[in-house]
Amino acid sequence: MKRRTFLIGSMAAASAILPWTSIFAVQQSTPTIPSSLTSTQSRNFRAWMMRIISAQFTAGPTPRWQQRDCAGLVRFAVAEALRKHDEKWKRANGLLGQAVPPDVEIEANQQSLRNGWQLADGTHSAYASALELVQGNTSFQSKDCNLALPGDLLFFDQGEAQHLMVWMGSYIAYHTGTVLGDDNGLRAVSVRDLQHWSDTRWQPSQDNPNFAGIYRLNFLSA
Repeated sequence: MKRRTFLIGSMAAASAILPWTSIFAVQQSTPTIPSSLTSTQSRNFRAWMMRIISAQFTAGPTPRWQQRDCAGLVRFAVAEALRKHDEKWKRANGLLGQAVPPDVEIEANQQSLRNGWQLADGTHSAYASALELVQGNTSFQSKDCNLALPGDLLFFDQGEAQHLMVWMGSYIAYHTGTVLGDDNGLRAVSVRDLQHWSDTRWQPSQDNPNFAGIYRLNFLSA
């Protein structure tokens, strides 16, 4: 994925991000989006996003998730979390008869949140790259993982490519973007293990210049 100029807003830790400071300028405009989710909707959304992602590990990736890479996991989980989960959906996803969170119950003016990602040119699309997901659809929170909430995104910049991981609370989930043999590309890593990863570019630490930080979806209010 080609690098584009990336403007990040209100980055308190900007001074610690040295190699790409010139590219990741400290600025981010608020995108034009439908109504944000209420506090209750936001909590239900987070619970459903976790449920959707964890199901990809326990039952294997559903065929309905077609664009399988790090950004595709986020797009799929968001779209599925915001939909109505009726019996047909639960049966198709192996969740019939299981305990699930309350539905988000989005209103008509919130429907486009499912597949309306803001792109760099201001348009909206069901497809957005990892960079575009962060650039126009999230807000920077911190480089301190202690401040992350379930469903928040960890964003890494590796020069010519960017990568997203999802904070799941007790672990971090992501898709490697490549699949070899029977490997489905999904990874679940404990926070501690990732913080001590042998390849330091992937450590979510404040002194890692490749770790941009924790980002939160703009439509969440809690």
